[in-house]
Amino acid sequence: MDSSFLYLLAADAILYLHVLIAMFIIIGLILIFAGKAFSWGWIYNPWFRLIHLLTISIVVIQSWFGIICPFTTLEMELRSKAGDAVYSGTFISHWLETILYYQAPAWVFIVCYTVFGIIVFASWFLIRPRPF
Repeated sequence: MDSSFLYLLAADAILYLHVLIAMFIIIGLILIFAGKAFSWGWIYNPWFRLIHLLTISIVVIQSWFGIICPFTTLEMELRSKAGDAVYSGTFISHWLETILYYQAPAWVFIVCYTVFGIIVFASWFLIRPRPF
């Protein structure tokens, strides 16, 4: 098996993981509020809620300090080692990258991440999880 293929495979795996984490953050918040409305007991799980809060907190802190996400850095490094142009690859990875890496000025991301983080933080108090 060609090493460039393995690097591309690893880069795609990192990209998929990155997308899953982003989906967890976004869909997790939607489900917390929907769970409150529909009386879903699992949304009160303190471990789910803590992991959700910590995940968005990391994103917010990285954006404030201008730190590029380690998943992005690792994915680009793997694609580079494969001899692939950064962000060109399989059809699926192309669309995942398009969704995940949209273009906007840095301040837009900082504001969006911060506002989203504030909403997640507020949800901790508005929809209190069960005690640990």
